[in-house]
Amino acid sequence: MISFADISFLFRFLPVFLVVYYLVPAKYKEYVLILGSLIFYALGEGFFVLLLILLILVNYSFAAWSFRVKTHKGQEHIDKVKKICMISAIEINILVLLTFKGLAVFKDNSLLPLGLSFYIFKMISFQADVYNRKIDRSLTLSQAAAYFSLFPQIAQGPIMRFSDGDFGYEKIITREKIEEGLRYFIIGFAMKVILADRIGILWNDIKMYGYQSISTPLAWMGAFAYTFELYFDFWGYSLMASGIMVALGFDFIRNFEHPYASKTISEFYRRWHMTLGSFFRDYVYFPMGGSRCSKPRMCLNLMVVWVLTGLWHGNGFNFLIWGAVLGILIVAEKLLYGKKLEEIPVLGNVYTVIIICLTWVIFAINNLGDLGIFFGRLFPFFGSSGVVNTSDIFEYIADYWWMFVISIVLCVPAIGKLYEKHKKSPVVTVLLLVLFWISVYFSVSTKGNPFMYLHF
Repeated sequence: MISFADISFLFRFLPVFLVVYYLVPAKYKEYVLILGSLIFYALGEGFFVLLLILLILVNYSFAAWSFRVKTHKGQEHIDKVKKICMISAIEINILVLLTFKGLAVFKDNSLLPLGLSFYIFKMISFQADVYNRKIDRSLTLSQAAAYFSLFPQIAQGPIMRFSDGDFGYEKIITREKIEEGLRYFIIGFAMKVILADRIGILWNDIKMYGYQSISTPLAWMGAFAYTFELYFDFWGYSLMASGIMVALGFDFIRNFEHPYASKTISEFYRRWHMTLGSFFRDYVYFPMGGSRCSKPRMCLNLMVVWVLTGLWHGNGFNFLIWGAVLGILIVAEKLLYGKKLEEIPVLGNVYTVIIICLTWVIFAINNLGDLGIFFGRLFPFFGSSGVVNTSDIFEYIADYWWMFVISIVLCVPAIGKLYEKHKKSPVVTVLLLVLFWISVYFSVSTKGNPFMYLHF
């Protein structure tokens, strides 16, 4: 897969694609988007592009069948056929996802097509929206194909809804939209290659040395390093993807909303990976009854959602534990102490940041034995043994302190508001131009490190 942070994408694929896309008449842009997206996917995934094409045809066929139901046969017949179409398509999508997830677990991880989890979820939401008449017009194959295969989103989202794309309508492309898209792209690019990749070196060093060999202060420093690495890597990707979409004439899809300013875990996951959270809310949690039911049933609904979220993210047992722990914490907030945390913002912020940091450790370490060792270093009073270099943290503070400072500053919502206020000023434009070329330098030096969520 060509990475957005790779030089070949920045100076070959993207410029060529944009030039062609902007020059062709409006009625052909959709076809250019489909062809460019399929080429992009095939360059990285080879023959797996055939699976994507097959699933596009299958999902479009069921939707088209649903739209072709004859109205003169009565509403009951229409509803029955539409329900059969939806259930059949969703079952096929889930079967494909489970099959390749299983092959990745029991055979070879390379058998899991890149982005499968993301575009399958788009297909599931598409089928549900057709059935619920949120998509209330007949579609062409090109409209469905463009939605499912969009190259900015194919690898790791955001999981855009079909209705958010206005497919089939002419895209209004202006200089202002192109500039706005490029701003988002540059900021996301810098987050990835300057911040996430650099601070991630600390976490990689800790893994290389062995968790049993680090001190408690370094263990906490490493946990926060991974916390920031994952955030700026994935937020960076989302900004780059949404920036490209804006430059293509689409609306901006927000996937993060300063989650580390949250006062509860529940609020955090309303602000983190927002398109995935809204998917589970609208297509799993609400159909199960949501919170409009008894408290025991609500707790069950939440636990089901979070266990499924854990399983969606990966095949390791640690992901199941991660999802279950978050489910338990969110249930506890709903029933016990969530309102108290919201009433005392500072306490809520500290609680959320520390708990999220600890859950990211579970997310990051697949081996349960290693996970136990790392938590033993985080909390040595539980009986962690072994001689360690207690001054090891000082070897890293000198190199990484500025990255932590920048990371903390960027987590503050006021910084985003300040940027929005001044983003069109000449000073900011020059700074972004400089930031882009600095990012290019870092990208060349790291040879385009892959984005972290490509593995999930």
